[in-house]
Amino acid sequence: MLDHVTIGVTDIERSRRFYDCALRPLGIARLYGDEDRFAGYGVKPKAFFWIGIRNQPQSGSHVAFAAQDRATVDHFYEAAIAAGARDNGPPGPRPHYDLNYYGAFVLDPDGHNVEAVCRAPEG
Repeated sequence: MLDHVTIGVTDIERSRRFYDCALRPLGIARLYGDEDRFAGYGVKPKAFFWIGIRNQPQSGSHVAFAAQDRATVDHFYEAAIAAGARDNGPPGPRPHYDLNYYGAFVLDPDGHNVEAVCRAPEG
C-alpha cells in the first residue's frame, strides 16, 4: 500500500497552478508546501501526492487518481486541458484494461502522464 508519491517538476509555480486546477474536480487540494521547492496535495489532513522542484525533468511517471464517477473523470480532463495539459487519451471506456474502466489521460507541464479513473459500472 502506498502512503504518498512525489514527482519532479522543473517550474514549481507553473506546476502548482496546473495541479490546483486539474485536481480540484477530484476533490483534491493543495494542503502543504513552501513557495520555492514543493507542494503536497490530498484530502485534509493527508497529502498523498507531492510535487518537488528538480533541476532536470523526470520522465516515465504515470499517476492515476480515483474518481467517484464518470462525470468526475470528464471534469478532471476538462480542467486539466484548460490548465495547459496536453491530451494523452480523452475520457472514455477502456474495456481492455477492465470491464468498467473509464479513464482520461493528460500530460502535465513536465510531461508526466496523469490520469483520472472510475471503475464503477456505468449508471
